[in-house]
Amino acid sequence: MGFLDILLGRTKPVAPDLDQLFALPSAAITLEAAAGFTPTGTGAVCFATVEGGAFAQANREVQALLDADTDRTGPPVELQRDAYGYSWLVSRRTPDQLSALVNDLHAVNSAMEVNGFGPQLLCSVAGFQDERGRRLGLVYLYKRGTFYPFAPLAGQGERRDNALELQIKAALANDLRIEQDLSRWFPIWGAPGL
Repeated sequence: MGFLDILLGRTKPVAPDLDQLFALPSAAITLEAAAGFTPTGTGAVCFATVEGGAFAQANREVQALLDADTDRTGPPVELQRDAYGYSWLVSRRTPDQLSALVNDLHAVNSAMEVNGFGPQLLCSVAGFQDERGRRLGLVYLYKRGTFYPFAPLAGQGERRDNALELQIKAALANDLRIEQDLSRWFPIWGAPGL
């Protein structure tokens, strides 16, 4: 960073730290104790779709890697596209396999990064729910290296439970690197598992 950047108030972007994902299992314990939310077993990595053979090959390699897991029960990893044109690589595990789910999310992000598609990575999300059926996603922003909670309100269109999101932010402040800029808490409508 140069002298002119300092004078003009420019900051160096935060480098992604994928190892932050490994904090999710311990954060899940805090989340259950503080708010009654437990893992759903569903997680996904969102990325901007890129056309081309190299990207398609990298995507196939990631799917093959995750589908080869002999401990996986249920459906294999699947690729979905949302209404906004983004792609989601979805992994499903049993709710008690959050650590394995986090490994899946980390493997997808790492493989995309290693193959030169880091700029296309947007976020990763792990799903949670409580006894009342409320849904919650803990979203990892790849380019910021931070998390934020996303709580869509069921049956109310595209509305979120802002009070719950702020409650979760406070509860997880010591467990996860929480995104402090609330304007970056983007809604991820239609995200798999939410």
